[in-house]
Amino acid sequence: MLTYIAIAGAGLVVGAMYALLRVRSPAPPLIALTGLAGMLIGYGIPGALT
Repeated sequence: MLTYIAIAGAGLVVGAMYALLRVRSPAPPLIALTGLAGMLIGYGIPGALT
């Protein structure tokens, strides 16, 4: 359950970044890859802490 909360939180952070940068949902490749990297890192952190 904690994993899903962390992933949802990462998604919210990325969504807020898109809003602050005023980027449309189909983001340019660099921003999209940065967001995906953040999500993957966020997904890996809870596993590394246990």
